[in-house]
Amino acid sequence: MCLLALGFLLGILQPASGQFPRACASSESLLRKECCPLWAGDGSPCGELSGRGSCQEILLSRAPLGPQFPFTGVDDREDWPAVFYNRTCQCNSNFMGFNCGECRFGFSGPNCAERRMRMRRSIFQLSTREKNKFLAYLNLAKHTPSQDYVIATGTYAQMNNGLTPMFRNISVYDLFVWMHYYVSRDTLLGDASVWRDIDFAHEAPGFLPWHRLFLVLWEHEIQKITGDENFTIPYWDWRDAEGCDVCTDELMGDRHPTNPQLLSPASFFSSWQVICSLSEEYNSQQALCNASNEGPILRNPGNHDKTRTPRLPSSADVEFCLTLTQYESGSMDKLANFSFRNTLEGFANPQTGIANMSQSSLHNALHIYMNGSMSQVQGSANDPIFILHHAFVDSIFEQWLRRHRPLREVYPAANAPIGHNREYYMVPFIPLYRNGEFFTSSRELGYDYEYLADPVDSFQDFLMPYLEQARQIWQWLVGAAVVGGIITALITGLIVLGCRKKRIRPTSETQPLLMESEDYHNVSYQSNL
Repeated sequence: MCLLALGFLLGILQPASGQFPRACASSESLLRKECCPLWAGDGSPCGELSGRGSCQEILLSRAPLGPQFPFTGVDDREDWPAVFYNRTCQCNSNFMGFNCGECRFGFSGPNCAERRMRMRRSIFQLSTREKNKFLAYLNLAKHTPSQDYVIATGTYAQMNNGLTPMFRNISVYDLFVWMHYYVSRDTLLGDASVWRDIDFAHEAPGFLPWHRLFLVLWEHEIQKITGDENFTIPYWDWRDAEGCDVCTDELMGDRHPTNPQLLSPASFFSSWQVICSLSEEYNSQQALCNASNEGPILRNPGNHDKTRTPRLPSSADVEFCLTLTQYESGSMDKLANFSFRNTLEGFANPQTGIANMSQSSLHNALHIYMNGSMSQVQGSANDPIFILHHAFVDSIFEQWLRRHRPLREVYPAANAPIGHNREYYMVPFIPLYRNGEFFTSSRELGYDYEYLADPVDSFQDFLMPYLEQARQIWQWLVGAAVVGGIITALITGLIVLGCRKKRIRPTSETQPLLMESEDYHNVSYQSNL
């Protein structure tokens, strides 16, 4: 790995953005409960003067919830984001972002009208240069402060209901670590009491859509800070793996030679500090993670509880999971049987589909197997293997969507655990996205997986930019064809007219030899002499 090249890359690339919009972190915005920042392109809220969007009241889902969370009004994530804001930017057409200043996933260009399709590839298919670039991008994100977003370091009540904001700067990478912590943290009930049976991104239908959005946003932020619009997250295909294939110093970091719980000093991930990994400490203090450094990444792959996860997932496990026709079932939580979501998440047996709380399989198996930072839900995104792992989980979700082609109505509209109904806004994203919006093919979001891509689809993807350009100028093409046709007809007419004026009668030597009999008898031979 060329450290000099990596250092140069880190020096020239510019910062980007991340979660709670910095422009909405003031007491004024919190007291007004409005997050409609100006778009720099025209200086108006949500780019309204340019037709990009407008400031609108948030329409919250009122569908009934499941019984797993028996409280109301004790958690800032309930009816997200109404505790903080009830007016946000609603963007038009293909515009997106907290101020409608960006393009919707899968689109680009100054007017967000150009369709884009990017390909996610296996990390083992990347060239040495591509691997080094990926690692450099990760390190850049870890050390680049987010310009557009901050994190909340206290609850709304601790902020004196908006009078005393509690927000803090954070790096782009750690922003996503904090979001994964925040969405899965326990509910603080006061007096050191907490409610643990709550998670707005796991153990229920929203698990796959939430992480799909999480990854595509993370990918989007890397594209922004590097200026590399073609960057995609690589995936680790762990089917039938006998160990941690990506745990090398050329990739995600080998094992430390003297301390098996740490990473090799030859990997620059060994210098990374984790955040948001001390959940019990936060609970006892009735506090939120404030993104302080908490020590190095921990990882000890294979030295885990074998009774809980006896082996890594097999190809047969994945194939059985894909045969399950129900996305969700029963209680729609980790006790659901024959649920594709629950089986892929790892709470059900990958050979029967029956829920089994004593075992961790498929997605969960990889987290347990890593036996370190990855194994604690709230802080698991600290380990960059999280990205490779979840990209492959997302590809399995994509396989299921393509195989079964479900309508959006298949995703539960009501009675799921809090945060997981179809129209519930996903915590803690601003701008707002509903769960059901990401229960859709990855192609609709502008990306595909190399091992899933059909050759015909790949050719179509190659042609897509040209077809899109043709679609945008088809009126001009048709007009040009019509004008060209008229001009051609005029020129042809003039030529024919000129020829007629010069035409002479043919001599007998130039008369046709064969003709219809009646025409033959009417012909009069006449010499030009």
